[in-house]
Amino acid sequence: MKRVQDLEAAQTLAQNGKRHQELSRQVAVQRKEKDFQGMLEYHREDEALLIRNLVTELKPQALAGTVPCLPAYILYMCIRHADYVNDDLKVHSLLTSTINGIKKVLKKHSDDFEMTSFWLSNTCRLLHCLKQYSGDEGFMTQNTAKQNEHCLKNFDLTEYRQVLSDLSIQIYQQLIKIAEGVLQPMIVSAMLENESIQGLSGVKPTGYRKRSSSMADGDHAYCLEAVIRQMSSFHTVMCDQGLDPEIILQVFKQLFYMITAVTLNNLLLRKDVCSWSTGMQLRYNISQLEEWLRGRNLHQSGAVQTMEPLIQAAQLLQLKKKTPEDAEAICSLSTSLSTQQIVKILNLYTPLNEFEERVTVGFIRTIQAQLQDRNDPQQLLLDYKHMFPVLFPFNPSALTMDSIHIPACLNLEFLTEV
Repeated sequence: MKRVQDLEAAQTLAQNGKRHQELSRQVAVQRKEKDFQGMLEYHREDEALLIRNLVTELKPQALAGTVPCLPAYILYMCIRHADYVNDDLKVHSLLTSTINGIKKVLKKHSDDFEMTSFWLSNTCRLLHCLKQYSGDEGFMTQNTAKQNEHCLKNFDLTEYRQVLSDLSIQIYQQLIKIAEGVLQPMIVSAMLENESIQGLSGVKPTGYRKRSSSMADGDHAYCLEAVIRQMSSFHTVMCDQGLDPEIILQVFKQLFYMITAVTLNNLLLRKDVCSWSTGMQLRYNISQLEEWLRGRNLHQSGAVQTMEPLIQAAQLLQLKKKTPEDAEAICSLSTSLSTQQIVKILNLYTPLNEFEERVTVGFIRTIQAQLQDRNDPQQLLLDYKHMFPVLFPFNPSALTMDSIHIPACLNLEFLTEV
């Protein structure tokens, strides 16, 4: 009897073990196929490693070809799991470490356009995720039912959204500062000095062997081309990194304002470039820049409007400057230039040759009399460091968290999909 009982017990155990094995195998299969809910779990002690691999030591080039703003999505999935298990300390610690990590990277790469653009894209995307999945109906209008399942359940992170918004503004300002620093040394020679029409007595930049009277020749084209090439490079980087289109438009409005301000200020201070031929060349350069904006679909950015004072200065150099009718035409066409700027350009205007007369004192007085009722700003020069306020419109993503793949190159094996 005892032997029979032992045998039965052993069989029951074996069957249970077998069933348990099958069950766990089933669970493993299910988990892989459909059970990933778009959350990532990690142990508290791995937080520093997460921030190091995903923020402070991450190179944007490593993520070429992956989903744009991947770090932002991964961070949100980690935040979501901490929210899901109701661990407020973990949420607080992760967000604080992320923000500090981003600040550290930006400080270290304060003159790197690509790195700054990368973190502007990711900071904005993390901010969008915290809004899109906040549970606030105002931000959920474009969500799918699946996306609504990925909303935060326990914590209101409004305060952190404000911190990320402020951080985005700082990063944007750093991005503009880097771009302006690269472009500014090119502007005067590209826009004013590289005159390829004979007859302009002006300072020529050194380092160009080729001189030509042809407008289409390589010398002039090279210099304006350098500015356009550089802007194309900035545009490509921002697009590749998934920066919001609305922010890219604001970047170019800001850069075009700076190009206008630096060019106009030089024109207002230099007799050698105030001539008819400079006006002609300037108009040609502006048309090239406008064409570039249209080609990149950036003409809605307001960039062309920022160039209006420069467009009008180019016209002023080309208009006749003799009769009262000429004065009237100048006044009606120069609405974006102040009286002081118009008078200064007319005073500096240099005749092209002995057949062209200087602008007479009487003509300038006629202009001043016609413009006396204008309520113009007093300063002559434009503030080329002026920054337009930046806006970050809410831009929800169509991606669902459970569709995001984490590449091995990120070394995040310690994250567990939940």
